[in-house]
Amino acid sequence: MRSPSPKFVTFTSAILLGLTSVAVAHGHDEDMNMNMGESSITHPTMTSGANVTLPETYFRYGEHSALLAAHIFLMTIAWVFILPIGVMLSISRSRYNLLVQFVFLAVNGAGVLLVTIYNGPDLYPNNAHHKLGWILTWITGAQAVMGVISAYTRRKDDRGSFIPVSTQNIEQHQRIHNMNQAQIYRFSNDSGQGTEPNTESLRSQSISSTHSDDPQLPDVRREHEEEDQDEKMSLMQGSKVDKFLSEKIPGLVSGRLLRVFQFFYNVIDRVILILGFVAMSTGIVTYGGFFIGPAVFNGLAHFIKGGVFFWYGILTIGRWAGCFADIGWAWNIKPDKGGRRITAEFVESFLIFFYGSTNVFLEHLTAWGEKWSAQDLEHISITVMFFGGGLCGMLIESTRIRSLLNVTKFSQIHPSYGSEESQELQEPKSYAFPMNPIPALVVLLLGLMMSSHHQESMVATMIHSQWGTLLVGAAFARTATYILFYLSPPASVLPGRPPTELITAFCLMAGGMIFMASARDLTEAMEANGLDAMFIFTVSMGVITFLMAWIIVVVAIKGWAVRRENRSVFTYRQVA
Repeated sequence: MRSPSPKFVTFTSAILLGLTSVAVAHGHDEDMNMNMGESSITHPTMTSGANVTLPETYFRYGEHSALLAAHIFLMTIAWVFILPIGVMLSISRSRYNLLVQFVFLAVNGAGVLLVTIYNGPDLYPNNAHHKLGWILTWITGAQAVMGVISAYTRRKDDRGSFIPVSTQNIEQHQRIHNMNQAQIYRFSNDSGQGTEPNTESLRSQSISSTHSDDPQLPDVRREHEEEDQDEKMSLMQGSKVDKFLSEKIPGLVSGRLLRVFQFFYNVIDRVILILGFVAMSTGIVTYGGFFIGPAVFNGLAHFIKGGVFFWYGILTIGRWAGCFADIGWAWNIKPDKGGRRITAEFVESFLIFFYGSTNVFLEHLTAWGEKWSAQDLEHISITVMFFGGGLCGMLIESTRIRSLLNVTKFSQIHPSYGSEESQELQEPKSYAFPMNPIPALVVLLLGLMMSSHHQESMVATMIHSQWGTLLVGAAFARTATYILFYLSPPASVLPGRPPTELITAFCLMAGGMIFMASARDLTEAMEANGLDAMFIFTVSMGVITFLMAWIIVVVAIKGWAVRRENRSVFTYRQVA
């Protein structure tokens, strides 16, 4: 009897680990719910060497620490290293997508299994990390199932779909293909039809739908099949399971249901990393025993706001790496001139406006029903600044507002100009590229305010000063970017990659991370453990620089996957 192949063993192990993590959810939920039934729970405490009573947390709990450490390690590997690669391969429709997804499920399942067999006390009753972890486990499992269904259905649709191609069309496609190889593929391809070599608009130019009078290539199909033998999308090519799925799945799924699956699959691709960030943040909170009771409002305020700046930095370094180049967000000219253009600065201004308009009602939550203090009024003033700054930024980005601002001048000078002077009426080159300093100004003012914001302790004051100074640095770096492009506006569809944006991304990511760490419970925990403000500062610097390098690598992996999938001239795979 032939022994199973290594691919089959890997695939089976991944499924078993994933199913194990889902199957044990019910029993573990019952144990957790039994502990959540009490209306008032006394948090376990312990006495430190300085005779200071501290709450007992998973961090301080000595027993079963190896299980928790292994759980944290596996989840970090799964969600920080494996999942981003899987998302990039999924967006690029790589044939290795399912393999990476099942590797992620295996590692994630192993981490869930370790924490499930944990038999210690529940030191953080009714925590959000437990619920969110199981929700994300089910979501990633469902996405993998939808991926398998889509892959096997697409394999059936691709069979026999090879079209005779003339020599002339092949030469024309090769010229276009070689020109596109010089482009750096973007991080997200939600739009920009026609900018990827495998989109429909390019395919219509390179593949003929009718027979040509030119000599045909009789071995096109055979050569392509030989090239793809070692790179099939299936993980178990030729096995009984592979044959069974190939026969059964295409007949079970209708075209409409497949489109629904594809929609939800793409939605999960776009939000799963942010949800994973939320899960890891709640995991840190649960492990350290932070934000219990009324302190949750202070924790939410710092983690949400800090998380926004952290992801703002990720978006910034993504734009530098070439993300969203198809819509002109990578400091380049938009390749497709048609349609209404929504600039990155408009989105930034809208988010600032949205934050200010909604957060103005949330600043008094921690003292609901009590008198307003001077600090509450300070926070309200900050939200009003966000409201007005965001509104001003959106008006600046409005092309209609700009045209109205130019109406008076045009009405006075246009009739008197002749045809030879019409060039003087053309818009300046700077009009073609958005240069809106308002978002940077808002960040600058917020940094200045928070860097001098008085706190209850010296450690808290220094930490606020650190992330406030970093936000000021981000604002100055973004201003330098605008100065560079005002002097020399971009003239290429390729990403501009201004070096100042690397500094902007670093300051935003580091500032956001330290912002999150400036919550009251975290600063008190640092003081209780004999740590100062420089501890969190130095740790953040190391983590952020490593994350920036990893983000660049992940975007490069996406470009490699797109280039590899586009090697074949005769296949068409739509990139969503």
